[in-house]
Amino acid sequence: MRIGLVCPYSFDVPGGVQFHIRDLAGELIGRGHEVSVLAAAEDETPLPDYVVPAGRSVPIHYNGSVARLSFGPLAARRTRRWLGDGGFDLLHVHEPIVPSLGMLAMLAANGPLVATFHSAQTASRALRAAYPLVRASMEKIAGAIAVSEDARRTIMDHLGVDSVIIPNGVHVEAFAAAPPDPRWLATPERPVVAFLGRLTEPRKGLKVALAAVARVRAAFPGVRFVIAGAGDAAEALGQLGADAAAVELVGPISDADKAGLFRGCSLYIAPQLGGESFGIVLVEAMAAGAPVVASDLPAFARVLDDGALGRLFERGDARSLADAIIGVLADAEATARQVAEAGRAVWRYDWSNVADRVLAVYDAVTGS
Repeated sequence: MRIGLVCPYSFDVPGGVQFHIRDLAGELIGRGHEVSVLAAAEDETPLPDYVVPAGRSVPIHYNGSVARLSFGPLAARRTRRWLGDGGFDLLHVHEPIVPSLGMLAMLAANGPLVATFHSAQTASRALRAAYPLVRASMEKIAGAIAVSEDARRTIMDHLGVDSVIIPNGVHVEAFAAAPPDPRWLATPERPVVAFLGRLTEPRKGLKVALAAVARVRAAFPGVRFVIAGAGDAAEALGQLGADAAAVELVGPISDADKAGLFRGCSLYIAPQLGGESFGIVLVEAMAAGAPVVASDLPAFARVLDDGALGRLFERGDARSLADAIIGVLADAEATARQVAEAGRAVWRYDWSNVADRVLAVYDAVTGS
C-alpha cells in the first residue's frame, strides 16, 4: 500500500506527535508499505528520506503549549504538489483541525482518508468556531482514530465525530534493552529522580517538581533531581537556595540518552498540570523499567491503571508529589512489584500491536 502521512507540527522542533508519526512511518516501511510524510521543516533541515519538507513554520500558542505550524500559500502549493506526486492509496492526516498542513491536505484530498486526533481539551471555543469552516473536509474522513479516551471525548464533544481509540506506540524492547547511562545511574545513597519536558511550559509542572525537592531531600539527603528538556530554568532553580545543589539541568537529550536515563534512574516523575491526552513518556519510562510517579490527570491515570502500574499524586500539590517520591524510594519491595506489573502491561503499547490496529483501520477504509 502507498500511504501518505501528514504531520501538523514542524520537524525542526520535534515533539510527541512528530515522534509518533516518525515511528509509525518506520513500522509501516518495515512491513513493506511505501510511505511518504509531509511535514513543516526548513529545506535545509536534516530529515529521513521519507519526509518531504513543506517549508518554514511559525510558533502559535495552542492548548497550553507553543506549536510550530505551517499555513499559507507556499504550504498549500507544496501540499497539493505532494498529493499530486504521491499517488497514495490512502492519506492519513494527524490533527486535521489544527490550522496547518493536515487541514490543507484535507481540503485538497480525494480518496480514502484516515485522521488521528491527539489533543484533549475539556472546552475549546476555538474548536467549536473552527468546525463550520472545516465541516466539508471532516466529512471526507472515512476512519477516525483518537490516541486516548480523552482525545476521543474532545472530538466527540466539539465536532460530533466518533473514533476508535488506538494509543501512541513505543518500541518497548529498545527501552528495555538500553544500557543505563552512567552519568545518571542511581545508587542506594544517591537516588535519581528524573524529569523530562519543555521547561518553559507551565503545564509541564516543573515548578511543582522543584517545590518538592526540599521535602524529598530531607528524607533522602543524597537525592539527585535530573531535569532534562529544552528551555531556561535558571530563575526557578535560583529560588531553591541550598536545595538547588540537588538539581541538575541537562538540557535537551536524545532518544538514546532518554532511554539511558530511564534505565538508570530511581524513578520518573510526570507532574504535568493539564493539556495531556495520553502520556507517551510514562509508557517509555515503564518500558525501561523505571518506577513512575505522575499527577492524577485522567490521561495519566488511565495509562497507570488508576495507580496499579505507578503512583499518582494530587495534581499541582508539591507536598503530595514529594510524599509519593519518598514512598517509592522507601519501599523497594512494593516498588519492584509495581515495576514488574508495569513491564508486563506496557506491551499493549508496543508498535507491533499498535501498528496492527492502525493497519486494520486502513484495511477497513480501503476495503482491503
